[in-house]
Amino acid sequence: MTTSSAPGKVYLFGEHAVVYGEPAVPCAIERRARVTAERRDDELLRVHADDLSLDGFTVEYSGSSESKPDVAVSESLIDAAMGYVDAAVEQAREAVAEERGEDVSEVGFDITIESDIPLGAGLGSSAAVTVAGIDAATRELGVELSPETVADRAFQAEYEVQSGEASRADTFCSAMGGAVRVEGDDCRRIEAPDLPIVVGFDGGAGDTGALVAGVRQLREEYDFAADTIEAIGDIVREGEQALAEGDIAELGRLMDFNHGLLEALGVSSRSLDRMVWAARDAGAEGAKLTGAGGGGCVVALDETDETSTALRFTPGCEEAFRAELDRDGVRVEQPPSDDRMEGA
Repeated sequence: MTTSSAPGKVYLFGEHAVVYGEPAVPCAIERRARVTAERRDDELLRVHADDLSLDGFTVEYSGSSESKPDVAVSESLIDAAMGYVDAAVEQAREAVAEERGEDVSEVGFDITIESDIPLGAGLGSSAAVTVAGIDAATRELGVELSPETVADRAFQAEYEVQSGEASRADTFCSAMGGAVRVEGDDCRRIEAPDLPIVVGFDGGAGDTGALVAGVRQLREEYDFAADTIEAIGDIVREGEQALAEGDIAELGRLMDFNHGLLEALGVSSRSLDRMVWAARDAGAEGAKLTGAGGGGCVVALDETDETSTALRFTPGCEEAFRAELDRDGVRVEQPPSDDRMEGA
């Protein structure tokens, strides 16, 4: 068996606008998803998931994208947890076929997922599971991919699952680690200081598909909504300069602007706004929602403990924690043995 892990992320700037080709700057954080893949002697996929904001479940099915596991968990939760697993396994099979010319389309896996990234909260849980899943499954089959290749295949997986609405930002950040800049297909790591990141979590999760669709409708209906998306891109470009200079105060001010624009696009929520203002009132340099919105997490910059304390006492905030910048991207946690590499 092989275990790989990948980090979650927060957006300093640029969510939603990145879907329309504007730049975005996400940063990996030291909360990880770990995926263990063990090759089976049949074509079945057996998936056990823990700590994904679900109660935990085990399912066994054929692995066909048309099949649905028969398990007593709501369909929406199954779709969220299983769609990315299916896509990751398919990408791993394709990668092995391309690298070695071997047909592994009917190879099955036992997959175990453990994560301390809340599902659907804006911290990149799906990207981390997809990235780690592709890395673990390909290694289990005797192929080692570069982080860049894993990032590209993970994007293809998310693009399929999200019906063409995905950007490369989440998967590239998770695969590469650190701070990254994504603008369309142009993805690269950028230098960043150690950031005093604080995260507040309301315990909920927004409907990413519905939120993205809502922004798209606004953009198509109103010119000023399209201008708002372009303005977010301008904020990102200013933020890059502040990040390069290590100007935390300017980063914070720009984050505040970014949140206001996201709020105008209708993707914030009462709980997110409440946490943002609690962070600012506590002295944070800046605060904003992170991810699709509608519920989930906010990210703030504060070197003191004041923001974390304030968030813990904010109605609707279930958890507040400091999140160090994770400069490691996807990594193997349990290297495959030499005999399996030779016999795969």
